Amino acid sequence: MNLDDLERFKQLDTLNMIGEIDNLPDQLDYAYQLGMKQDLPDWKDIRHVVVAGMGASAIGADLLAAYCASSAPIPVTIHRDYDLPQFARGEKTLVICSSHSGNTEETLSAFETARKAGCRVIVVATGGELVKRAKGNKIPVWNFDHAGQARAAVGFSFGLLLAMFQRLGIIPDQQEAVEDAVESMKRSQQHIKTDVISAKNPAKRYAGQLMGRWITIVGSGMTAPIARRWKTQLNEIAKAGANFEILPEADHNTLAGTTNHQETLNAHTINLFLRADSDHPRNRLRSDMTRKIFMLEGMNTDHVDGRGKTPLAQMWTLIHFGDYMAYYLAMWYEVDPTLIPVLDEFKQAMTEEK
Repeated sequence: MNLDDLERFKQLDTLNMIGEIDNLPDQLDYAYQLGMKQDLPDWKDIRHVVVAGMGASAIGADLLAAYCASSAPIPVTIHRDYDLPQFARGEKTLVICSSHSGNTEETLSAFETARKAGCRVIVVATGGELVKRAKGNKIPVWNFDHAGQARAAVGFSFGLLLAMFQRLGIIPDQQEAVEDAVESMKRSQQHIKTDVISAKNPAKRYAGQLMGRWITIVGSGMTAPIARRWKTQLNEIAKAGANFEILPEADHNTLAGTTNHQETLNAHTINLFLRADSDHPRNRLRSDMTRKIFMLEGMNTDHVDGRGKTPLAQMWTLIHFGDYMAYYLAMWYEVDPTLIPVLDEFKQAMTEEK
């Protein structure tokens, strides 16, 4: 596959996933500004936030929790399951039910549990059963319009929550940080868009390295949920096998798995280490040392750095780079980057088992 053959891209990309990726900086900015205008109750004394969601809706919450970990004075829990943990009870717990479609069955279950447990509840969705139930129970809804796939709406699932946290007084004003993130994404984007030839396009070059390999993404701190995001994008966009590891935890177990030499297997793997200036110095050291050990054991490795002056910019330039890289890998494999028939079939099978 020639990654500079834009006509072939159009044939494979039947629903214009690349348009969604190109638009991500503007989506993030729009979502934050939208969140600053939405109706929000004057809630006080919140002691815990639980975000209930699955897939891309949960990823946005993961990113937010990691981003505000150093500034939020209350815990933020991401719940990927039915119901809710027992601690999520009463009005001092805010439960945010986030579902792109509004029909995610696990999130609907969490919504009902939160409502019955007397929690403060707010819904973030494009529509569906979740919005219907929320309005029927006079629970606030933050609606947003997005007709594409949930994974292409990560700017909404993060930006709306970022604005919500700011307005609730959980984190400080984010306007300047968002502006810097958007500007940094657009600057970085000029080097990785489809019309930039492979010889000068790092996202296309990385995609070439991933071809035919099992991919592991390694992150720490703020880049940990980005590693997860890259993994899921590689799965859903490129239909490629991938997993993610988190430092420093991986140095307490995963590292030991490199000592059994498996040269044939190692040749078909690659490990990408995500880095940002906001990394804890010890985790940066761990990242570099871990990568070196992997290399000495004959494993393919590389690293990718976030760009921009602020932690938010570094986070979002990495997210954006990963989306482009996954897209180019889909083009390498000559698969439609939007369609996910195996997931759709599984969801349908689950529905029929009710």
